[in-house]
Amino acid sequence: QVQLVESGGGLVQPGGSLRLSCAASGIIFNIYTMAWYRQAPGKQRELVATLTSGGTTNYADSVKGRFTISRDNAKNTMYLQMNSLKPEDTAVYYCRKPSTLYSPGYWGQGTQVTVSS
Repeated sequence: QVQLVESGGGLVQPGGSLRLSCAASGIIFNIYTMAWYRQAPGKQRELVATLTSGGTTNYADSVKGRFTISRDNAKNTMYLQMNSLKPEDTAVYYCRKPSTLYSPGYWGQGTQVTVSS
């Protein structure tokens, strides 16, 4: 079965950095666009960044210039490098394999990121 397992969350001070990982299994990882989402308390889940199989990236305006999405296809792993973190980045971060015409979408279980002094 398909599994997406996030790790790397935690508590960090404003201005700090974290790197999230998403380990995928049960899918042909290197052919799919992958994405990171986040959900803050009381808010809707929002798209943070996407990365296509060809390496094209897209970011939410709120994280442009601070976050970097990447992938290591040999390890079936996606990353989110988060720098210059702000309190408003506090959320549960989710790994997502979006649905396509030929395959369903999948979510990871999420990892908590808290930015606070």
